[in-house]
Amino acid sequence: MAEPEFDPTPAPLRPPVVFDQQWCNVSFLHWPVQPAAIAGLFPAGCRPDTVAGLSYLGLVPFQLRGIALGRGGAIPYFGSFAETNVRLYSVDDAGRHGVVFCSLDTARLAVVPIARLLFGVPYNWARMQVSQPAPDRWHYRSRRRWPGRGPACTLTVRVGRPVRPTPLEEWLTARWGLHARIGGRTRWVPNSHQPWPLHEAEVLELREDVIAAAGLPPSGDRLRALWSPGVRARFGRPVRLD
Repeated sequence: MAEPEFDPTPAPLRPPVVFDQQWCNVSFLHWPVQPAAIAGLFPAGCRPDTVAGLSYLGLVPFQLRGIALGRGGAIPYFGSFAETNVRLYSVDDAGRHGVVFCSLDTARLAVVPIARLLFGVPYNWARMQVSQPAPDRWHYRSRRRWPGRGPACTLTVRVGRPVRPTPLEEWLTARWGLHARIGGRTRWVPNSHQPWPLHEAEVLELREDVIAAAGLPPSGDRLRALWSPGVRARFGRPVRLD
C-alpha cells in the first residue's frame, strides 16, 4: 500500500484557546470506505481524505475529562464522562487534514446544544458507561437517547503492548482539527495535542449499529484496533473556509 504524504505534527495553535480538555482511555477502530460512497457527507470546501484510493471511517469511544474554557480551570459540573464518535477523514484545499463527525454520542445532556451551536457537530445524548473489568481490558457501552433513540454500541478490548503506529495509523490518528458547518458556513476548528501513546488492542466484543445509522458502508475488513491512555487537547478559534 502507498504511504500517506502528510505532516504528522500540528501547526502552532493561534490564540485564543477556546477549550482545553483530556481524552482518556481511547479505543480506535477503523474500516476502509470508498470515497465516492461518502462524498455527500462532507461540508462544502472539504472532501474525503484518501490513501491509495481509499478513505476510512472510525469508531472511537473514550472518556473526556477536565473540560476548561480557555486556559481557565476545569468546569466542575462536567467532570469525567463518556463519548463515542463515528467519524470520517477530511482534507481541504489548504491541505489541512481533519475529521468530519457523522455522530458523536455523549453522556452529558448539557454538552449537546452547546457543541451543536459552537462546533456544528451532530452531538447526541446517550446512556453510556466506560469500565475496566480487568487490568488489561476496557469496556464501552452506549445507547442513544436523544434526539433519536436506538443506535447503540458495545465494545470490549484487551490492551496489549505499546506499538509504533504504521504510517496509515499515524495518518488516521494525527488529526489536527475538524471540518464542520457553523453558522451556515464551513469552518476549520483547529486543535493541538502531543503524539498519541498507542497500544495494540484485541477486540473481544463488538456489537454496534451506530455506523449503519450514520449511513456509512464499510468496503473492507477492519484494521488493527488501537488503544491509548490519552492526551491533553486544546481547541482554537474556528476559521472560515469560504
